[in-house]
Amino acid sequence: MNLDASSPVLGYQSGFGNEFSSEALPGALPVGQNSPQKAPYGLYAELLSGTAFTMVRSESRRTWMYRIQPSANHPAFVKLERQLAGGPLGPVTPNRLRWNPLPIPVEATDFIDGLVGMVANSGAEKPSGISIYHYRANTSMQRVFFNADGELLVVPEQGRLRICTELGRLDLEPLEIAVIPRGLKFRVELLDPQARGYVAENHGAPLRLPDLGPIGSNGLANPRDFLAPVAHYEDDQSRTTLVQKFLGELWGCELDHSPLNVVAWHGNNVPYKYDLRRFNTLGTVSFDHPDPSIFTVLTSPTSVPGLANLDFVIFPPRWMVAENTFRPPWFHRNLMNEFMGLIQGSYDAKAEGFLPGGASLHSCMSAHGPDGETCTKAITAELQPSKIDNTMAFMFETSQVLRPSRFALECAQLQSNYDACWASLPATFTPNRR
Repeated sequence: MNLDASSPVLGYQSGFGNEFSSEALPGALPVGQNSPQKAPYGLYAELLSGTAFTMVRSESRRTWMYRIQPSANHPAFVKLERQLAGGPLGPVTPNRLRWNPLPIPVEATDFIDGLVGMVANSGAEKPSGISIYHYRANTSMQRVFFNADGELLVVPEQGRLRICTELGRLDLEPLEIAVIPRGLKFRVELLDPQARGYVAENHGAPLRLPDLGPIGSNGLANPRDFLAPVAHYEDDQSRTTLVQKFLGELWGCELDHSPLNVVAWHGNNVPYKYDLRRFNTLGTVSFDHPDPSIFTVLTSPTSVPGLANLDFVIFPPRWMVAENTFRPPWFHRNLMNEFMGLIQGSYDAKAEGFLPGGASLHSCMSAHGPDGETCTKAITAELQPSKIDNTMAFMFETSQVLRPSRFALECAQLQSNYDACWASLPATFTPNRR
């Protein structure tokens, strides 16, 4: 299959963590060795390592690329005048925070310029932690970008995207997610007039499927539903701006060719997409609301078993059948730190104020749970089987405290009265009657 720079063809390979291979020209992928003395079609062999060389084989992430020009062919990077929006981290606060959706800019704004830093729990130079951004865009990227600080988990809330990567193309829409490995070059094109969503930058161990433990061999996100692209190359000698994010700063250089010029590749350090509607939701069929970990799609582990650097958790449409049970998420205080977003609909623990495109932050040991209206309805409801439908909330959960950026603490979208949603909870204690 011959895919040139103008070909609109999209293709996918299924599976998570697989050793994939793809070639856009027949015979472009060497057989039997990774770096032959002379690669087919006069291509250059190049290795992209997502983990240390000596990582155990089960944890190793790497991909061999066979490309028209090697990535080493670039001039010096220069720090860009325009940096990522959001500014430095603001003062420490233990308070619960919630934001309305950020507006999409009126001026021409691509995916890079539309990134706004909201919260983070470590510097970009650290080997663990996460940073969370909102993105807003109304124009396609004319430049190419890569992130040296971590892998990117992209969660669209509004507008379809085409992510053109070195290894091929991913078309993405709301209710789908994409993961782009650290260092992989890509360009984001808009398939709709404007786009908005969320990005988690993972500085720690690469995301993978969580272990299922007592659940067994099936359930939650199934490996075969994750899709990786097939090879697609751009043989283009036009001037292209290449931008990288390095230790939190944007740097750029000018190339005389497109860096998305990989003709063939094989490996497991690849971009991939997943449709959240394919998540196989599990829950109780007896009593009590299960822990939110039952909704984990992907996890970035730490050296402590079960303690995540980042969990990506969703709250999809599902049946509620628990008997004699307070069905919304219970009131709780948590060791973990929760940054929640909403893709569509409403969230079953909040009656109002939590909007698609908005977000909330509940830090370590910050008390939270359903608001007053939701709580009252849940206590008095006649418990029949019911379905929570037309919704998709999610959570970036991390073991390290998230600090809001100065922008997040000062922007007009920060709700000043978030605490009030619990103030209406009445005192119903009756010591003389059970």
